[in-house]
Order: sequence, then structure tokens, then C-alpha cells
Amino acid sequence: MVKSMTGYGRAVQTVNGREFTVELHAVNNRYLDCSVKLPRSLSFGEDAVKQAVKNTISRGKVDVYISVRSEGAADVKISLNAPVVEGYLAAMQQMARDYQVQDDISVGLLSRMPDVFIVEKPQLDENQLLSDLMCVVEQALQSFDAMRAAEGAALEKDLRSRGHTILELVAQVEAGSGQTVIDYRTRLENKLREVLANTAIDEARILTEAAIFADKVAVDEETVRLRSHLDQMDKMLTQGGVIGRKLDFLLQEMNRESNTIGSKCTDVRLARIVVDIKAELEKIREQTQNIE
Repeated sequence: MVKSMTGYGRAVQTVNGREFTVELHAVNNRYLDCSVKLPRSLSFGEDAVKQAVKNTISRGKVDVYISVRSEGAADVKISLNAPVVEGYLAAMQQMARDYQVQDDISVGLLSRMPDVFIVEKPQLDENQLLSDLMCVVEQALQSFDAMRAAEGAALEKDLRSRGHTILELVAQVEAGSGQTVIDYRTRLENKLREVLANTAIDEARILTEAAIFADKVAVDEETVRLRSHLDQMDKMLTQGGVIGRKLDFLLQEMNRESNTIGSKCTDVRLARIVVDIKAELEKIREQTQNIE
């Protein structure tokens, strides 16, 4: 299966009283570049998330955003630190008596004093928390991978269509190449007749010149290799997997063959066909940049 490097995936699920939200965004990149942004309470899980991404994705710049929200209010317990409060209260009352200042002690004032409240947070089981998080990460990755597969199928269809178009154009070049030699021989013979008038024409010389020209404009080797490359591309698309870099290299070879064919085509009509071949190859190259 061919997959695109671009994609988006999202999953939201409540596990053991916590709501996890995981989002993934990916764009094209030569290698895998994964960035994970998560809250401090989950920072210990960064490596595990990156590994999960690596297990699913081979190329692309992937940004992972994770947030968590506790559903229950019992996660944190706040109680009054009575000895500290009594100490503050006694000291303030003594201050009012000893220095004859107004006794304006209030709850608001006392609550701002350090260590008045005891905040008890439950002991986190990091292994369980990580397990809960990774369940949601896997769901997001599945959503993300499904989108990449859908885009990859569209890319595959487009590449096959353009490959078929190039094969048709190559067939036209092959058919026209032989006719170019025939036309050249006819033009050469007519020119010689015009120049030499009534003098006998050396048929052997015409054949020799035509053979030399035919060798110069022959594109058989290039078209055979181009057909072979297109067949290889078709097999890669059928095989699927991580083929983006291989396709990119194959496109370089196909461009090399099309350039050589273009340099050998002296006929204007054939030159235009070669331009069409190059245009299709460029479109394939652009699409290949999106394939994993």
C-alpha cells in the first residue's frame, strides 16, 4: 500500500478518570522528524510516544499534541494545617495586644499566609498513566494512518495514469523515429538530384549517409530503458511500503532518458512529444515528493 507523508489524526478518550486528547499533523520531509508537545505531568511519556510514531511512520515531519484533563475533583485534597493557623493567629493577637494596633485578623488574611493549607495529590502510577495515554495515542495513529492511506491511493492512481500516458507518448516517438530516417533519405536524395542534375546518383553513398543519420537519431535504447523504468515504477506501486526515495531516484533516471531522446529528435513533431513526456515526468516527480 502506498501512503502519503501528509496527514492528520485525532483521538479523544476518557481513561480512568482522565480525558486524553491526541492530535497528529504531518507534512513532507526527507527523513522522520517527530516533535511531541505534552503537559508536564506526562513529560515522562515523550520517548514512548516518539517510538509509537516511529513504528507507524518512516518519513515526514510529524507534530504530536497531547493534552489531559482530570474528570474527578477528588484527585487533589486540600485541608487546613491547624497547628500553623493557630500559630499565626496567636502571634497576630499578641501583636495587637503588645503594640495596641487594630485587631483586623480575617480568613482572607490568614489564607494568604504560607503553609496554611495542606495540598495532597494522589500518588501517580506512571506505568498505568503511560498505558492509558498510549491507548489514545494508538487510536490517533490509526486515524492518521487511515488518512495517509487514502491520500496514498489517490497518488498511486495518478502516477499509474501518468505512467500509461508516457508509454503512449513513447510509442509515438518510436513510430516517428523510423519515419524520420525515411524522410531524411528522401530529402537527401532529392537534394542530390537537384545539385547533380543529370549526373548519376551514388545509391551506396545515400545509403551510407542515411545509415549514419539513423544511428545518430536512433532512440531505441533510450525508449527501451524508459519503458523498463516505467515498468519498475508500476511494480513499486504494487509492492507499496516506503518507496518515496526509490521513486525519486527512478525519476532521475527517467528524466535522463527523456533528455537523451530529446537531444536526438530532429523532427519538430517528435520534439513536441518529448516535451509532453518531460511534462508528465515533472508531474510524477511532484507527486512523488508526497509519498512516504
